[in-house]
This record gives sequence, structure tokens and C-alpha cells, in this order.
Amino acid sequence: MTDEQEPGYGIGAVARRLGVPAPTLRTWNLRYGVGPSRRSPGGHRRYDSADLRRLEEMNRLIRQGVPAADAARRVLRPGALPLQTPEPAPVPVPASGSGSGSVPGSGSGSGSEGEAAIPTVAMLARAATALDSGGVSDWIDAALARHGVEWTWHTLVLPVFEAICRRQAETGAGIEIEHLFSERLLGALTRIGRPPALPVNDRPVLLACAENELHSMPVHALAAALSLEGVQTRVLGARTPYPALGDAMRRLGPAVVFVWSQIPETGDPAPLASLPPLRPPSRLIVGGEGWREGLPASVLRVSSFAEALTGVHAALR
Repeated sequence: MTDEQEPGYGIGAVARRLGVPAPTLRTWNLRYGVGPSRRSPGGHRRYDSADLRRLEEMNRLIRQGVPAADAARRVLRPGALPLQTPEPAPVPVPASGSGSGSVPGSGSGSGSEGEAAIPTVAMLARAATALDSGGVSDWIDAALARHGVEWTWHTLVLPVFEAICRRQAETGAGIEIEHLFSERLLGALTRIGRPPALPVNDRPVLLACAENELHSMPVHALAAALSLEGVQTRVLGARTPYPALGDAMRRLGPAVVFVWSQIPETGDPAPLASLPPLRPPSRLIVGGEGWREGLPASVLRVSSFAEALTGVHAALR
């Protein structure tokens, strides 16, 4: 093993090597316990050679049609793996947000034996329209468990919200559908976004919505995704006044402050300059389409879920 390999493999390197999306690797770790077993000197989770052999074997079994739960049980049995790590055959890297490389049946409303089905957008929207709170919860839980937050957010959640909003625009009704779907989604994100037992960061990531911004779900989704990666967070939620955000920054001393603005009415960049300077400093990141021109030069603006995750992790290094 080279010195470069000694600290272990990061999740991005493992995803590229196996041709399995990173959200799927996180799901295998969360749901089945097949994940990284070491940490780098900086506290980041890393896969060692044994972890990599385990993942390669699990991926091979799943591609042969073995249910993911059964594959995990097989690879976790003592003596189940070869002593050497085989060189994997070249596998195309799935596009961001794709379900490729995950268990069969994903996104089609049918699951492999022993696993919950993953709905289509139409199926999940119909369940929300019928106010089927149990069905909505079960399907969101299944998607999060199998594919992670980022995939579920882009592939299911955003299209369902768009369908609900179109219905409201066309009929003038349906706010109860939006409320039920939002409440079930928030519950699912809260369940998987519990604080990590061994966080990778000493200083938390503080997430809030801009003052008067009501759309808080993106903040909760980002917090859940970070928690699954071992990052401790604090969420202040919707309509956070900037003085309150500043007070929270002074008390918590966060490594990163993330502020969301979805609509232009809440995207005034001027109050960001009034946030208190900290020692050591906090990295200020903003997301959402609402932000107007004139952001301070020190502020990082991200335009996607993946960019937000990358920006936070870069600030924590």
C-alpha cells in the first residue's frame, strides 16, 4: 500500500471505482452497516482495503440479482471475502442524480425481494393527493434508505412539489396536499438526520433561511444529507432574523453558516455583511434562486445540492 493510500479511500474515489453513486454507498452504510471503518488524521471517514473488497463483492452480488440485504449479510460474514482486492472491470460512472448502480427495480415502483418499492413521481404525487400520509411516509423512507437524500430530493421530491404547485395554480386548491407532503418529508428527513455519534467536525454547520423566507425544506434536506456523512449541524429553519442568526453564530462558533433564499423578496444580500466576524472565522455559503446581485466577495454562492455538499466539506477540511 502506498503512503497516499494509507489513510484510506474517500467515498468519491470508491464511487468512481465501483461505478456506484455515492448516495447508494451511504445508504449501504446506513442501512446494512457496509461502510468505511477508519478515519483520516483529519477525522474524515475512509474506506480501507477490506472495506473496498466488501463493497466490490456486494456490488457484484447485487448486479447478479441478489437483494441488497442478502448481499450485505453475505459480505459481512467472517471469511466471506478474498484476501486480495481484485481490479474491478471498467464501469461507466453514473450521471449525477442517476439511480444507476443501485439495486434493481429502483424508480419503477417495484423493489427486489425483501426491499420496499421505490415509487415513480406520479405514484408519490397520487399518494399525496389522496392524503395518504402512511403511503407517502413509507415511499419517502424507502427512497431515502436506498438512494440517499440527494437522489431522493432531485428525482422524487422536487418533481412532486412541482406537480402539487401546478395543481394549485390550475385549480386554486390543494394547499392541504402541499402541507401533508411537506410534513411527511420533514419527518422522514428528521428520522435519518439524527446527530452523528462521532461527528467529523468539532465546530457545527449552522443552517438557516433568510429573514422572511418560508421555504425551509431545502435546509432540512441539506442538514439530513450532512448528518448521514457524519457532519454535526444545527438548523434554525424558516424566517430566521439576521440578528438571531448572528446571536446563534456567537454562541455556537460554527465552521460553516449556510443561508437559503428561494424568492427575490428574501434575497437581499446587504444584511449578510452585518453578520458577526468570528475567530476562527466561519465560511458563509448561500443557496437558492432568490439571492440578488451584490453578495459580499467572501460569500460562496452554490447553485445545486451537490455544490452545497462540496462547499461545506471543503470548508470543514
